[in-house]
Amino acid sequence: MYHGNSIRLLAGNSHPELAHSVAERLGVPLTPCMPQKFSNGEINVKIAESVREEDVFIIQSGCSDVNDNLMELLILISACKTASARRITAVIPCFPYARMDKKDKSRAPITAKLVANMLVCAGCDHIITMDLHASQIQGFFDIPVDNLFSEPLMITYIKRIDGWQNSIIVSPDAGGAKRVAAIADKLGVEFALIHRQRDKQSKNAPERMELLVGDVRDKVAILVDDMIDTGHTLTLAARTLHDKGAKAIHVLISHGLFAEANMAAIEELPIEELVVTNTAPQKEHKEKCSKIRAIDISAIIAESIRRTHNGESISLLFGDWTGGGHLDMVLL
Repeated sequence: MYHGNSIRLLAGNSHPELAHSVAERLGVPLTPCMPQKFSNGEINVKIAESVREEDVFIIQSGCSDVNDNLMELLILISACKTASARRITAVIPCFPYARMDKKDKSRAPITAKLVANMLVCAGCDHIITMDLHASQIQGFFDIPVDNLFSEPLMITYIKRIDGWQNSIIVSPDAGGAKRVAAIADKLGVEFALIHRQRDKQSKNAPERMELLVGDVRDKVAILVDDMIDTGHTLTLAARTLHDKGAKAIHVLISHGLFAEANMAAIEELPIEELVVTNTAPQKEHKEKCSKIRAIDISAIIAESIRRTHNGESISLLFGDWTGGGHLDMVLL
């Protein structure tokens, strides 16, 4: 199955469930490594087996304790580099600081670029990530970056929704217009765009959303976004679609962080379900909100690792998914 030197899979503490699922699909055991914290908060890593001249893949997602997880990843990369690994690939399903990708105001940092520099400086040779907040982040690196897509999974899931033929794909902001237009085209349905605004004459004025493009009345509205953190955008968008007469509202989001989200409030929203991928752990979130569904991405991650190791094309992984595909969509 694997050519040349063997695969070595390592995992940090950010998402052990995903790491174990990937290892099981590949038929490759996780190499024991023990990231630990000293009493003063410093991180120490011990890799229990040799990685000399091996093809190393380190799975670590940018979720939960983002700074600790990022530092842990950097130390793991550095440890493998000084241990003479042949190639080191960081598998980062949810890229940290991805929202800080441009200088949108004076003196604002472009932290995504800083993270890219840190990964390369630590010794990383290749990045595998999923659904970057902005595609230009790939240009921050001088090493190969493979940005995987959850769009085929979402299309497969949408086709399971009752009445999807009478659906409309909705973006909650202008930044997601390209994403929803692509999904709508592949499904042969319409798309809608919501504009979020605030009355500039009053600092304390509440935010509101207006439907700029599309008509959702008596249609199944499918809200698509790349990330949910506080849930504020979701709340405004769901209420706007409900007020505009949507027959049913389904929400599909790539990265379910829920860092500051009120899960009880999400439970009360007029939505049928909230579908996320497991780029971040979802077990605790699902226990707090019955509307959350999680799509497993371990098959995509595992196959991309196999193809990278064997020198095969990763773009072919997404070629025929909309027509049925060769990787199954699994709900957790």
